[in-house]
Amino acid sequence: MYGRRSGINFTFLIHTALEESTAFETQTDTATYRSDFYRDIYTKLLAREVVVEVIRPSTWEPEKKYPLLILNDGQDNEAVQVKATVQQLASTGQIHDVIVAGVTAGDRMQEYGVAARADFKNRGSKAKAYTKFVVTELVPYLVYRYPIDPSPAQHAVAGYSLGGLSALDIAINHPEVFLKAGAFSGSFWWRKRDTASRFYSDYRDRIMHQQIRRSRYKSGLTFWFQTGTRDEQSDRNKNGIIDSIDDTLDLIVELTHKGYKPFRDIQYVEMEGGEHNPATWAKAMPHFLTWAFGKK
Repeated sequence: MYGRRSGINFTFLIHTALEESTAFETQTDTATYRSDFYRDIYTKLLAREVVVEVIRPSTWEPEKKYPLLILNDGQDNEAVQVKATVQQLASTGQIHDVIVAGVTAGDRMQEYGVAARADFKNRGSKAKAYTKFVVTELVPYLVYRYPIDPSPAQHAVAGYSLGGLSALDIAINHPEVFLKAGAFSGSFWWRKRDTASRFYSDYRDRIMHQQIRRSRYKSGLTFWFQTGTRDEQSDRNKNGIIDSIDDTLDLIVELTHKGYKPFRDIQYVEMEGGEHNPATWAKAMPHFLTWAFGKK
């Protein structure tokens, strides 16, 4: 039994409106951000050039080290209002100044996924190579190029949909690099067998759930999940709850079985009326950034 079917309320942090969270307060100081674009980062791992937008403070504080956020689907930075949100939250003192690296996606269906195995259609076949690029090439270069805090406790990785699945997979397998993972409408349906098969089972065939079940608790690793009640319409088990929410809550159950604690290690935001699109993720972004980089 999982999620709401287990009788346990895992909607322990629910924002049913988040209203117009992009209608920001008036800024109280002069903190500003700029973007550095890298358009010719060639990696043999993916056999392509990778475009990265680095959103960072316009000026540096002497001797200061900054936290880092790696954001999948960096091509959506503008649609999700990433720079505007970071600048507003930093300017109003709600978060620490942060460096955000938005990585433009290549072949999303192949580069995002679970590194350990492809899905039943062989999608995610390059997820292992993408993970290796982020961990062994991108992050070390950014730490070299910018005044980034080297501690994994100050590093987060996040993404939307398949990018969220990828972010969670990277963090779970590389806590030496990232101790914070964020998934906006994560594609946790990712499976090794078609649901049309009579042998399909949620328990056996959802790849990320199985990976967590086989993993060990990693101290300090924390998770942030967001879903929307209008993420999709599919309800494969006919329980009245859309699959996006079911899959996410079931994943949270697996994490709790490993020893991760709600509130302390896991945050969940369910947005009433939230859809599977950048407009919804833009409304959720302030909550994620405050969770990951907020001033306590």
